[in-house]
Amino acid sequence: MEEKTTTDEPMEDAKALIEGPSEGEEVQTEIAEKEETEPEIPFKPSKEMRLPNWSPYFAGFGLGVTLLLAYWFLGTGLGASGGVARFSAWVWHAVLPGHVEGSAYFGKWFQAGGPHVLQYYLVFMIIGVFVGGLLSALGSRRIQPMIERGPGISAKGRLWFALGGGVLVGFAGRLARGCTSGQGLTGGALLFTGSLVFLACMFIGGYAVAYFVRREWL
Repeated sequence: MEEKTTTDEPMEDAKALIEGPSEGEEVQTEIAEKEETEPEIPFKPSKEMRLPNWSPYFAGFGLGVTLLLAYWFLGTGLGASGGVARFSAWVWHAVLPGHVEGSAYFGKWFQAGGPHVLQYYLVFMIIGVFVGGLLSALGSRRIQPMIERGPGISAKGRLWFALGGGVLVGFAGRLARGCTSGQGLTGGALLFTGSLVFLACMFIGGYAVAYFVRREWL
């Protein structure tokens, strides 16, 4: 007669069913569920891949040299809001030409026989700032497309805040006849009284508003 052999597999399966998964299996299950639910994070260069930052003192010195060279070769200083204003006027002129040409402020840029509204040195300076910043980020391996924001605000909310702040800064820059570059950097280097007052008001206003929006970054 053939002897019947018994096996402990049914008993082991019942025991595993009662005791539940082991600690290692639970960890693997949690990792798998996390990978399925979490969105894919874009590539971010590690600290080992990035090049060290430039010294802020060296960068500030370079900015001062750039301002000096602008006066040497162009006979005028630097500015950012002037280039942005001309670009905005060019866009609006394509949509509402009659309205823009009738404006006391923007109309002079569209007079017949005059140079093109974008044919201005500050327009090319703005282009150079974007191109130079992009090349610097690529060279230091620090470029990463993203919406920089704090944990207390959504990406959509951050964009709305940026748009509102940009509109206010653009209007204030035209009202003050200069921004942080034209009034602050250029005018401050020449010790203009209005530029020094502008700088003081800029810092006071910045610290005052920061109290109300600081929670968006904390």
